Amino acid sequence: MEEIVVLRYGHRPYRDIRVTSHCCLVARALGANKIVIEGFEDKELKKSIDNVVKRWGGKFAVSFTDSWLKEVKKFREKGFYITHLSMYGKPFNEVVKSIRKNKKVLVIIGSQKVEIGVYQESDLNVSIGKQPHSEIGALAVYLDRLFEGKELDKKFKGAKIELTEKDEKK
Repeated sequence: MEEIVVLRYGHRPYRDIRVTSHCCLVARALGANKIVIEGFEDKELKKSIDNVVKRWGGKFAVSFTDSWLKEVKKFREKGFYITHLSMYGKPFNEVVKSIRKNKKVLVIIGSQKVEIGVYQESDLNVSIGKQPHSEIGALAVYLDRLFEGKELDKKFKGAKIELTEKDEKK
């Protein structure tokens, strides 16, 4: 896969600050290239994630938008396959192979009740199980299964901090 971008639907700083930051950390650690956050432009959140990238390496970008629809259309024009994580979608295990065939994937994760347009604009609505769960957990499962676990061995270029076997034995 060439590029994976996460679109976080509806960041609300008074409620979602930790959850959105954890979405960023999971996206970065498990193979996404970028996260676009729809809603409040949280400069402290961006600064915090940029600092993680600076210390732990790799390339990962955080940006903000005021319109999820504008972003979906922009990514579609760039050839991205649009997936939306939802309990109401197709079972992930049944569609993961078809998702992998795409070079560029935009994965939408919610924070609040998602409007019907997100379902309609997505190429595929994907279910990570049929029980209530968090978007952080769903994103982690999605990325891990999409990359078949290979992202867990990824080396991050330019890391100032890198854990070694020696560190793991402590």
